[in-house]
Amino acid sequence: MVSLFNMFNPPLKPGEGMTYSAFVEKVDAGMVDTARIKEHEVSGQYRNLQGELRTYQVTIPDDPGLTQRLINQHVEVDVAKPEEVPFLLSVLISWFPMLLLIAVWVFFMRQMQGGGRGGAMSFGKSKAKLLSQNTVKVTFSDVAGCDEAKQEVTEVIEFLRDPSKFTRLGGKIPKGVLLVGPPGTGKTLLARAIAGEADVPFFSISGSDFVEMFVGVGASRVRDMFEQAKKSAPCIIFVDEIDAMGRHRGAGIGGGNDEREQTLNQMLVEMDGFEANEGVILVAATNRPDVLDPALLRPGRFDRQVVVPRPDLKGREEILRVHMRKVPLSSDVEVKALARGTPGFSGADLANLVNEAALNAARFGADKVGNADFESAKDKVMMGTERRSMIISEDQKKTTAYHEAGHTLVAKYLKTADPVHKVSIIPRGQALGVTMQLPLEDRFNHDAEYLKDQIAIMMGGRLGEELVLSQKTTGASNDFERATQLARNMVTQWGMSDELGPMVYGEREHEPFLGREITRQTNISEETARKIDSVVRKMVDDNYNRAKEILVEHMDQLHLIAQALIEYETLDGPEIDEIMAGRALHREEPRQPKKPPQDPSAAAPETGTHVPPEEAGQHS
Repeated sequence: MVSLFNMFNPPLKPGEGMTYSAFVEKVDAGMVDTARIKEHEVSGQYRNLQGELRTYQVTIPDDPGLTQRLINQHVEVDVAKPEEVPFLLSVLISWFPMLLLIAVWVFFMRQMQGGGRGGAMSFGKSKAKLLSQNTVKVTFSDVAGCDEAKQEVTEVIEFLRDPSKFTRLGGKIPKGVLLVGPPGTGKTLLARAIAGEADVPFFSISGSDFVEMFVGVGASRVRDMFEQAKKSAPCIIFVDEIDAMGRHRGAGIGGGNDEREQTLNQMLVEMDGFEANEGVILVAATNRPDVLDPALLRPGRFDRQVVVPRPDLKGREEILRVHMRKVPLSSDVEVKALARGTPGFSGADLANLVNEAALNAARFGADKVGNADFESAKDKVMMGTERRSMIISEDQKKTTAYHEAGHTLVAKYLKTADPVHKVSIIPRGQALGVTMQLPLEDRFNHDAEYLKDQIAIMMGGRLGEELVLSQKTTGASNDFERATQLARNMVTQWGMSDELGPMVYGEREHEPFLGREITRQTNISEETARKIDSVVRKMVDDNYNRAKEILVEHMDQLHLIAQALIEYETLDGPEIDEIMAGRALHREEPRQPKKPPQDPSAAAPETGTHVPPEEAGQHS
């Protein structure tokens, strides 16, 4: 605006300013030589009393006789032509400030209404992302270990592709599919596969995207999401972690969040309200179905609840093969044996196992991933990372060795106990030593004898220290905690005691907002509570004595295992059998990580060549 003003209003030319009366006097005196008349202004040159030529500039009134007076005094008169400003330019100049304000106002309104990314008023818009076929590369061939779940969601996709195949017999399209399962089992991966396989628009959103600091925002986003989906019907909406906005209403504790309830109410109405949403299928995933509102789970909203469980032996083998596609494997890798040795692993755990094995092989400079790499990765995933830098005294090392040897020996002589896979006294994670057992097959149920044997194995660690070293350390605290909790559950939850019978004592209370059990109803008498404590104590003591009998009877084997642990630090199942039989162990030297040369310009020494210290630069 300042530039335009200066353009059309140029500054005054340098000249001597004078009054109109002085100018007339100089004209009459014949001192003015030239005069240029421009509208109400005259400028030119005159001579002063000394005869010097000067410039002047005078503002004149409306004087019709001025021109004749100048001519009479022989002044050279010039009349400037008035400048004509174009009409459009004059309109622009006059309206420019207003137009500028209007443009700024429109810009900010567009931003506030969501025209820009993250606008101030865009919080009421849905954050669902429309995925295209080009961006999603996951298909059903990338999903393994959950064949039943794949079949369920495949029917949904087929219904959208060819509805007449199902509707000809009076069937209706399901309104919603809820994927339920523990963390890491592949619920979100299954949804990504749906997006990759479906020939219909696929909207993706997280349950936490509905939660905002402003009241009513969640409900507004739900409405906007379904409006977008209706325009693209038939389509699929995927809501990940739906428990973030679909928790049980009216819980009381946790602040009584009305905003969360408004969002859930709007979701209930959109899924199955007065207006039907034909061709819009909602797929949701959660690992906490117990905290969801019952109205959300009823037929007509989530018609199908698809369980995505932890994979069984066959499923783990298929998942491992999927993740091993891009990994060069050595000939000694047996996928079936590896799947058998990973009970309870989820799909995410198996993916991490393959990745850790590949990293371990790269650390040693190998070209292929071998069975030793998978074993090392399995130990790292199940027992934690080795802490070899931790300084442990010989006495503590001996204590840990007899502790783990006690666990191992008791497990070897109990009939229903799982086989010992590996025992180590190398600190891993937060433990000074680890004894790992792996079942021969997947267990989906446990009997009382198996659980009692587990308690006896947990007691074997303290007994190994106590019988040999005559000391009690804090290392058995976790064993006692787990054993006591297991015995209490057997008595109060699973009805495995003859004294109290098949009853549940103490009901659990869950709080949806806090997400876990926060209290336990003590609807039992003091006499019953004392009896429970007595039965739990007897169960723990009986199995403590069982473990003690085993260790006393086989004390020589306890010493052999402990001495081998002190020498070798880690033993696997076959090596433990060799030691218990009194045979010596024969081990190969462990491989060492491949280190790059310290001087990049220097060539590395050949494999198997001895390099003297003086030639190697005296590096120790």
